[in-house]
Amino acid sequence: MRRTARGLIDLVIEPGTWESWDEPVADPAPLDADYADALAAARRTAGVDEAVITGAGRLGGRRVAVVAGEFAFLGGSIGVAAAERLTRAVERATAERIPLLAAPASGGTRMQEGSIAFVQMVKISQAITAHKVAGLPYLVYLRHPTTGGVYASWGSLGHLTVAEPGALIGFLGPKVHEALTGSPFPAGVQVAENLHKHGLIDAVVAPEQVAPLAERALATLSAPRRLPRTPIPMEDPPGEPTAWDAVRRSRRADRPGIRRLLRHAGRDVVPLHGTQSGETGAGVIVALARFGEAPAVVVGHDRRDSPPDPAGLRAVRRGFKLAAELGLPVVTVVDTPGAALSPQAEEGGLAGEIAHCLADLVTLPVPTLCVLLGQGSGGAALALLPADRVIAAAHGWLSPLPPEGASAILHRTVERAPQVSSAQGIRAQDLRARGIVDRIVAERPDAADEPAAFLDRLGAVLAHELATLLDVDPADRLQARRVRYRQL
Repeated sequence: MRRTARGLIDLVIEPGTWESWDEPVADPAPLDADYADALAAARRTAGVDEAVITGAGRLGGRRVAVVAGEFAFLGGSIGVAAAERLTRAVERATAERIPLLAAPASGGTRMQEGSIAFVQMVKISQAITAHKVAGLPYLVYLRHPTTGGVYASWGSLGHLTVAEPGALIGFLGPKVHEALTGSPFPAGVQVAENLHKHGLIDAVVAPEQVAPLAERALATLSAPRRLPRTPIPMEDPPGEPTAWDAVRRSRRADRPGIRRLLRHAGRDVVPLHGTQSGETGAGVIVALARFGEAPAVVVGHDRRDSPPDPAGLRAVRRGFKLAAELGLPVVTVVDTPGAALSPQAEEGGLAGEIAHCLADLVTLPVPTLCVLLGQGSGGAALALLPADRVIAAAHGWLSPLPPEGASAILHRTVERAPQVSSAQGIRAQDLRARGIVDRIVAERPDAADEPAAFLDRLGAVLAHELATLLDVDPADRLQARRVRYRQL
């Protein structure tokens, strides 16, 4: 049974806190008799006066604005009156500086109003963009169905976008496709689960889980940007492994990666890309999380998945953009044997995506912190490296190629990889001596042998470093970053 817009609002917003922002609608003039009859019938059967409901209430104690589509009202179609109501609500949320939650359910543009209804999507998108430019969160829950201009405007602009299980979501509705082409649209394509599989939405979430998910996301997106700091003394790891020893230890299958880091040291973690347990993707993870009280957008390599490909690096850049829009720090996690090596990766623009990641990261206006967690091989590692501060696990390393590849180039054999890794200065200790790494987190003796203790140490360092970076004047921080990498 389809849940009404008001039913969803009652599920998400704390009881007794809902405040409607809706004003009486003005029907378009002149009003065709058949359309007038359809509007009157829709108001009787749907129990609402238009296809959207707007207002504000509390979620987890935080005031939020809500715009929700009502499919029972002429298929949730958006005409001039509905668009004006929605736009005013977005503008009010921006003026009152509160997060905005959208829950569309719509077939798209209201055909009875034609072109003037069609172009309403422009002003809705303009208002939402202004809300985001103001640094305010915009979360979207796509309900069944969401198609057409609604999906191609306010349904696709969320900082976080999730969908109802089994929901039909697509640009062109299947009935329209069949009418125009004479053939049915392939089954299973325009379904929430398929969109999630292809990285187009962040999660598939039952209505009952919308409130806790939004509460976790807003805990990070709306977290304070100035935080108290507890100094953590620098410590040198016990002993210094050889470069080849570090390489071998970093490749242990049981070494903790980004998933375990988020689970163990992160708070209020919300996956944005590739974070479903046991699911392979494009070699990267993007998530919202807090370390201590410090908020961050976390992007990084997942050692369990295939090497990063162009789609994965585009997801990384999406994380960078999200952080810039909301003024959140970025934490990058480097842990990869290299980028994807395939014709598809080349044709997908792998080199260009690496270049754009580098360019984006060195110019981001927000604090940036890199964690060299394990293997740091090739351009895919470099793409996530140039941050304000770089911390490394004791057995983390950075190299233009895997040592075996460098050995093959220099000596026409992989047998000299140990000697080459030493000569290239790839260890965390060598990188610190050269100003590439700022801090080393101890492993006693391996992170894989003491994962909880290691991740506790790393999480504490992350919280401290983020709080420190947030306390630096942005102009000073950007200048220091430019000088840092100019002087390497």
